[in-house]
Amino acid sequence: MFSVVKKMLSLRGGRGMDFGVERTRRLLDYLGAPDCRLKIIHIAGSNGKGAISQYISHILCAAGKKTGSFSTPEIYSYFDQYEIDCKTAEIAPWLKKAYKAGKALSATEFEISFCAAMLAFADAGCEYAVVECGLGGRTDATNAVLKKRVAIISSVSLEHTAILGSTVPEICAQKQGIANGCPEVVSALQTSEGRAYFSRFSPVFAGDGIQILSSGLDGQSFVYKGETYRLCAAGDVQPYNAACAIEAAEILNIDGESIKAGLFAARLKGRIEVIKKDRVYILDGGHNPAAVKPLVNLLKGCGADIVYGCLSDKDIDGVVSQLAPIARNIYAVQPPSARAMDGEKIYSACLKYNKNTYREKSVRAALGKSRGKVCAVCGSFTLLKEAKKWIEKR
Repeated sequence: MFSVVKKMLSLRGGRGMDFGVERTRRLLDYLGAPDCRLKIIHIAGSNGKGAISQYISHILCAAGKKTGSFSTPEIYSYFDQYEIDCKTAEIAPWLKKAYKAGKALSATEFEISFCAAMLAFADAGCEYAVVECGLGGRTDATNAVLKKRVAIISSVSLEHTAILGSTVPEICAQKQGIANGCPEVVSALQTSEGRAYFSRFSPVFAGDGIQILSSGLDGQSFVYKGETYRLCAAGDVQPYNAACAIEAAEILNIDGESIKAGLFAARLKGRIEVIKKDRVYILDGGHNPAAVKPLVNLLKGCGADIVYGCLSDKDIDGVVSQLAPIARNIYAVQPPSARAMDGEKIYSACLKYNKNTYREKSVRAALGKSRGKVCAVCGSFTLLKEAKKWIEKR
């Protein structure tokens, strides 16, 4: 059934990007307004959305709350975008229903996918739905929902400037759009510009006063508001992302033990995901200068090999100028995507910052050439599926 659904969604019945919430609202209403049967935690931001989504979903599940989550983009499989009770949910029947209705409304693929998720979660009896914005916030399809309980705005940086605006405050205005009509707002890891913008709306700023006790490839522990928490996720921003989930959970009156258990249970796909096989592999989809900093901090002094590729609309110099100088070798690859940056352009940008740069035809070829004790595959989520398959065969 998946192949049928995927084929339908690849047709122009699901069109490309076309922002606004009106079509999505009409589609949701046509499907019986499933969002009105759910308590929604809505997440926007430039970086950290996926991690926060996983943390709050696992916390709710640990507390015995039936929970659905919708995220984007897919990482290892199409249905990665949909989870019920923190497990992948193959929602093909609901996709078919949403597709039939959405085709008549000229809905986009993203709108159809999102509405299918809401319908699947509601029909499964979920109490909560954790929803990530696709792009932006105010005019993102996910902002058509009516029953928000908490809005979370993660760190904001320059991204998609042709669509969202050319300054941080302009982009903040787009992200802030998810908070309209929402009773509680949580935010964290903002720049001074971002914090000044969001301060006008009186959110809870999560993460102030965090004390990190330990940090490394195997996870970390930290103290927040007098309590000690443990994460299995690496990366120096993760305690701050976790603090967002802690604050949201407290707003929802979730008990402290469930919060701790949920945070420790969360495993982040494609976000400084550490795999130990014949050596240490790190898979990270961070694709802008702010998103790559935690990976850079983790890799300093490791002598890691880096397999890098990106999409055509990314700030490659802003990312590679941080990554390449700390790499033992860097392998430049063109991602398997219609939106990929040209491979030669990627190679030239990497070579500018590291003379030990090699052009490879694929992620598989690059991993086969690498001999480092640590190897990171990064720059785009589109690289990670191929990398994971290769690593699992080791």
